[in-house]
Amino acid sequence: MGQATSNMPDRTKRLVILRFSALGDVALTAPVLLGFLKAYPDHVLTVVTRPKYSPIFKNLTRVQVLEAQLQGEHKGIIGLFRLYKSIRELQPKAIVDLHNVLRTKILRFFLGFHSVKIKAINKGRADKRSLTRSENKILRPLKHTAKRYKEVFEDLGFNFDLNNTHTLPSRPMPVNIPDIANSKGKLLGFAPFAAHEGKMYSLEKLENVIKGLTSQLNCTILCFGGGNKEQAAIEHWAKEFPNCYNLIGKVSFAEELDVISNLDLMLSMDSGNGHLAAIFGVPTLTLWGITHPYAGFAPYGQPEENSLLADIAKFPKVPTSIYGNACPPGYEEAINTISEDAIISKIKAILGHIT
Repeated sequence: MGQATSNMPDRTKRLVILRFSALGDVALTAPVLLGFLKAYPDHVLTVVTRPKYSPIFKNLTRVQVLEAQLQGEHKGIIGLFRLYKSIRELQPKAIVDLHNVLRTKILRFFLGFHSVKIKAINKGRADKRSLTRSENKILRPLKHTAKRYKEVFEDLGFNFDLNNTHTLPSRPMPVNIPDIANSKGKLLGFAPFAAHEGKMYSLEKLENVIKGLTSQLNCTILCFGGGNKEQAAIEHWAKEFPNCYNLIGKVSFAEELDVISNLDLMLSMDSGNGHLAAIFGVPTLTLWGITHPYAGFAPYGQPEENSLLADIAKFPKVPTSIYGNACPPGYEEAINTISEDAIISKIKAILGHIT
């Protein structure tokens, strides 16, 4: 059985939430769960997700995590049957499928033999195809993913408000990270990487942003995200700018969340770190290239003006896909039509340093 975490009181009104991945999508469940729990104080929730995402739900009252070991004991049909049995032992009154992929459909099939209500997310695929197609594109805002999550609960008969106050509380700063102890002024997070090239701003241009900010503001910049290759790519920033630190590979995911929850601002691509900052109520500025916030994946609770967009006049096929995995030739440069000055000005405005 996958590990279940939290000090959970013994209650009978339990819902099981299915959302295995990806990071940003899992993060976006948090404000929805908080809204539900506020409206239904006699209920508890069990989130079934990958183990690495468990820290997102740390210390949330009435929220338990059942870890889906999808590369281990829960791999394949037999493994999913084991996971189904673990879910069944919880005796939930309803299953809330916020993922709606093959694995969760199999779990729903198994669970369908029991008297439990089951509902799954409508991902709005037809609308998303209209938004991302090259010809006859319909460029209009679609439902935000958090609203789509909320609608699954509504289909089960639960009604609650979803507003910008449903954010996670800040967490204590890690005491074992010297870079944090040496920080000064405003604490800014930079998450310069994404899964696809068309979603990543030029590191050279981003270095100009750092240079401008550190010369104009009393601030410390902490860099998040990426693997070994990305870590090496920005090590020179820490050498070039004394108040810029690289946390990639130096902190655990749980520690990263602790730090993010205390930021004054996060600058992110269309990637998971932006969502992580937003669910803590941190002002989050996102840069958009071949994807677009109209697809419903903007960081939770952030004003529209906190999304800086590529020049669609020059790149009319934007958005080319929902997740950034389809990039026409040359469109990897779309995001670089956002100027460094625009980013610096917006950051200063958000922080209240308007010049």
